[in-house]
Amino acid sequence: MEKVISMHQAKTMLSQLVNRAASGERIKIGAYGNAQAELVPVGGVSSKPKKRIGLLKGCFEVPEDFDAPLPEEVLSAFEGRST
Repeated sequence: MEKVISMHQAKTMLSQLVNRAASGERIKIGAYGNAQAELVPVGGVSSKPKKRIGLLKGCFEVPEDFDAPLPEEVLSAFEGRST
Protein backbone atom coordinates (compact mmCIF):
# COMPACT_ATOMS: atom_id res chain seq x y z
CA MET A 1 0.00 0.00 0.00
CA GLU A 2 1.38 3.36 -1.02
CA LYS A 3 1.62 6.19 1.47
CA VAL A 4 -0.76 9.10 0.95
CA ILE A 5 0.60 12.54 1.85
CA SER A 6 -1.94 14.73 3.66
CA MET A 7 -3.03 18.03 2.12
CA HIS A 8 -1.43 19.97 4.99
CA GLN A 9 1.90 18.13 4.59
CA ALA A 10 1.79 18.67 0.83
CA LYS A 11 1.29 22.42 1.32
CA THR A 12 4.20 22.74 3.70
CA MET A 13 6.65 20.63 1.70
CA LEU A 14 5.51 21.26 -1.89
CA SER A 15 8.96 22.08 -3.27
CA GLN A 16 10.40 18.84 -1.83
CA LEU A 17 7.50 16.83 -3.27
CA VAL A 18 7.97 18.44 -6.68
CA ASN A 19 11.68 17.52 -6.62
CA ARG A 20 10.79 13.92 -5.74
CA ALA A 21 8.23 13.78 -8.55
CA ALA A 22 10.73 15.28 -11.01
CA SER A 23 13.07 12.37 -10.25
CA GLY A 24 10.39 9.90 -11.30
CA GLU A 25 8.48 9.21 -8.07
CA ARG A 26 4.66 9.23 -8.12
CA ILE A 27 3.29 10.94 -5.01
CA LYS A 28 -0.30 10.50 -3.85
CA ILE A 29 -1.95 13.41 -2.03
CA GLY A 30 -5.25 13.26 -0.20
CA ALA A 31 -7.19 13.50 3.02
CA TYR A 32 -7.83 10.90 5.71
CA GLY A 33 -5.55 8.38 4.00
CA ASN A 34 -7.55 8.42 0.75
CA ALA A 35 -5.67 9.51 -2.36
CA GLN A 36 -7.38 12.33 -4.24
CA ALA A 37 -4.58 13.44 -6.54
CA GLU A 38 -1.23 12.24 -7.79
CA LEU A 39 1.88 14.32 -8.35
CA VAL A 40 3.78 12.93 -11.35
CA PRO A 41 6.72 14.14 -13.42
CA VAL A 42 6.01 16.20 -16.52
CA GLY A 43 5.48 13.88 -19.47
CA GLY A 44 4.06 11.19 -17.20
CA VAL A 45 7.36 9.32 -16.87
CA SER A 46 6.47 5.92 -15.52
CA SER A 47 8.46 3.80 -13.11
CA LYS A 48 8.11 0.90 -15.53
CA PRO A 49 10.95 0.43 -18.00
CA LYS A 50 10.08 0.93 -21.65
CA LYS A 51 9.59 -2.24 -23.68
CA ARG A 52 12.28 -2.95 -26.22
CA ILE A 53 10.97 -4.80 -29.25
CA GLY A 54 13.39 -7.28 -30.77
CA LEU A 55 15.51 -7.59 -27.64
CA LEU A 56 15.93 -11.37 -28.05
CA LYS A 57 16.23 -11.42 -31.84
CA GLY A 58 18.59 -14.19 -32.88
CA CYS A 59 18.64 -15.80 -29.41
CA PHE A 60 16.37 -18.70 -30.31
CA GLU A 61 14.84 -20.36 -33.33
CA VAL A 62 11.19 -21.30 -33.85
CA PRO A 63 10.97 -24.94 -34.95
CA GLU A 64 9.29 -25.77 -38.28
CA ASP A 65 6.51 -27.76 -36.55
CA PHE A 66 5.70 -24.98 -34.07
CA ASP A 67 2.06 -24.71 -35.15
CA ALA A 68 1.54 -28.43 -35.81
CA PRO A 69 -1.37 -30.08 -33.97
CA LEU A 70 -0.51 -31.35 -30.49
CA PRO A 71 -0.52 -35.06 -29.73
CA GLU A 72 -3.83 -36.38 -28.34
CA GLU A 73 -2.41 -37.07 -24.87
CA VAL A 74 -1.21 -33.45 -24.53
CA LEU A 75 -4.58 -32.08 -25.69
CA SER A 76 -6.34 -34.35 -23.20
CA ALA A 77 -4.14 -33.09 -20.37
CA PHE A 78 -4.90 -29.47 -21.23
CA GLU A 79 -8.63 -30.13 -21.40
CA GLY A 80 -8.68 -32.22 -18.23
CA ARG A 81 -9.80 -35.39 -20.01
CA SER A 82 -8.39 -38.79 -19.24
CA THR A 83 -7.05 -40.81 -22.17
